[in-house]
Amino acid sequence: MSMLEFYAAAIPGTETALCDEMHELGFASVRLNRGGIPFRGEPSEGWRACLTSRIAQRIQLLLGRFPCPSEQALFDGVAAIDWSPYLSPEHTLSVSAVCTASSITHSGFAALKVKDAIVDQIRARSGRRPSVERQDPDVRIFLYLANDKAAIYLDLSGEPLHRRGYRKDAGEAPLRETLAAAILRMSRWDRTSPLVDPMCGSGTIAIEAALWARNIAPGLSRPQFGFERWASFDPDEAERLRTMRGELRAAASSQSPRIMAADNDPDVLDMARSNARAAGVKLAFKERDVREMQGDQAAHTVVTNPPYGVRLEKSPLFCREVTSTFSRLHGWRVCLLAGTPDYERDLSTAPQFRRPIKNGDLDCVFLVYDIK
Repeated sequence: MSMLEFYAAAIPGTETALCDEMHELGFASVRLNRGGIPFRGEPSEGWRACLTSRIAQRIQLLLGRFPCPSEQALFDGVAAIDWSPYLSPEHTLSVSAVCTASSITHSGFAALKVKDAIVDQIRARSGRRPSVERQDPDVRIFLYLANDKAAIYLDLSGEPLHRRGYRKDAGEAPLRETLAAAILRMSRWDRTSPLVDPMCGSGTIAIEAALWARNIAPGLSRPQFGFERWASFDPDEAERLRTMRGELRAAASSQSPRIMAADNDPDVLDMARSNARAAGVKLAFKERDVREMQGDQAAHTVVTNPPYGVRLEKSPLFCREVTSTFSRLHGWRVCLLAGTPDYERDLSTAPQFRRPIKNGDLDCVFLVYDIK
């Protein structure tokens, strides 16, 4: 069977973490790219990536690349791809496009040309055409057009992969599960020593830490992926997918280090408890203000997303008090996803690691400190 080329899309700033993860998971031909990680494998390797990657936003299959100097070249290039394994007249589809430095500048127009080429091919073969469905399509197609070169991708994920299925309550400023997993990997936490999130909110960081420590594949809680709705996905493939899910469940561990989720809001802690139950992990919960933390116990790793003014109330005094508390945690590692420069400015020592990261539409920086 020929090797296919896949692409694991990443949140900006998390590409290195995703590349490390894909290497660790044993995917082939993994290489670091801006925006995501290409890899190669049989079709089932795309399924495995959907089930096992904690950091990827989407997994996509490359269907074709071709020069695209004009509208007609785009139409002809898409029409040259055989769409019958993915779409029938009974299926629905959506097309998204990104255009940069090309003769076609309007992404909406480019997406329309791609859609026309696909439905014309299917109508020519069967006399009927599939319908467009933007909210919940059976098949999602992506066009990346840069420097008059087109790449056509098919989405395997369906819903974005950060939607694990366990988070019923998200709170006021939720952190994506994929971003939580990325900063946990960048923290260099060893998955065996104690970890605490002292400003846990809905519990995402602590839950993702527990899932990672126990080797519970993040996609196991998902009811369905996009590739399961393709025309070619038959009962034999469904059985292979069930087998893969079973093997991943069997590989999970029952052992986990102590992972604590703390917050000063009892309602928020109730939300975190509910999410942890839905995820099937056990955490230690504590109602406590972050400024009450003490460093007189065995060293922990702190990984947290502290509040900042764009989405959550914060004040310069709060930042100074929090950083003063962290500075007293001698021998601890403190890792912050900071959406304001106040935290980095107020910590008197330089971080061992610093990485700009996008948190939704916010420019943040991930900081790692080994407190002396």
